[in-house]
Amino acid sequence: MSALTQWLRDPSPQSRLQARLGQSFMGWLRFRRNPLAMAGLAVVLLLLVVAAFAPWLAPYDPIAQNLKLRLLPPLTAGHPLGTDDFGRDILSRLIMGSRITLFIITLVAVTAPLFGMLVGTIAGYFGGWTDEILMRVTDIFLAFPKLILALALVAVLGPGMENAVLAIALTSWPPYARVARAETLTVRNSDYIAAVRLQGAGAARIIWGHVMPMCLPSVIIRVTLDMAGVILIAAGLGFLGLGVQPPMPEWGAMISAGRKYLFEQWWVATMPGLAIFIVSLGFNLLGDGLRDVLDPRNSGK
Repeated sequence: MSALTQWLRDPSPQSRLQARLGQSFMGWLRFRRNPLAMAGLAVVLLLLVVAAFAPWLAPYDPIAQNLKLRLLPPLTAGHPLGTDDFGRDILSRLIMGSRITLFIITLVAVTAPLFGMLVGTIAGYFGGWTDEILMRVTDIFLAFPKLILALALVAVLGPGMENAVLAIALTSWPPYARVARAETLTVRNSDYIAAVRLQGAGAARIIWGHVMPMCLPSVIIRVTLDMAGVILIAAGLGFLGLGVQPPMPEWGAMISAGRKYLFEQWWVATMPGLAIFIVSLGFNLLGDGLRDVLDPRNSGK
């Protein structure tokens, strides 16, 4: 292990692979020194594990109803988090709901940043009227609050998980376009871009192969920090009945179903609320840690 560590720490790497692995290793060492970032990573990894093994971890069917067991308090035998108004085990519904949350996060994280990066790099690289048109369209989307715009889109498209994901993705791309445009403006006139252009590379190749990779660190940080907002918007849509439809165990819909029992059977709404809070906090802490690692201004710390 010491030989591998020494190889990764070599200040004069002998290959591109060694250089990239060494850079990743040093970044991991800086990340590991941040206890809050490690806590955020633990929360996100826990979400992944729970979502992956949800059918085996859930002690009960999250949809099956048993009115004889309705509104049991936490720490009841067999139901550590209690049951809801239909007698469904809350722990099982939270576990299965993690899959829905992760599904929404993954689809939004794949679609919105990619589209935003494409718009931002094209606008920053070409400039002129292309930049003006694309950025004014971006400003129009940024003029509306995300949740309000998502509500309007879902109202037009109709309720459902797929439409909720589409609405969230359509409202999430403008910040990535702004970040990518700013990064592109700083590198489009650099020497290595000019060298690639002199070698005969076209605009598409330069944008895709050289400009967009330079935007990735900033976009990755932004994606991680925005995941908390995505979770809250998805939960808000579910709370209003415009997202995932019952009886699917979506956390926002669970809070909505338990709000009428908030003062007496508080656990029905509190448990999914705590799940949203913990996962959102985990992504925020992870994003702060990644920002410290991926920011080139902190590379020497």
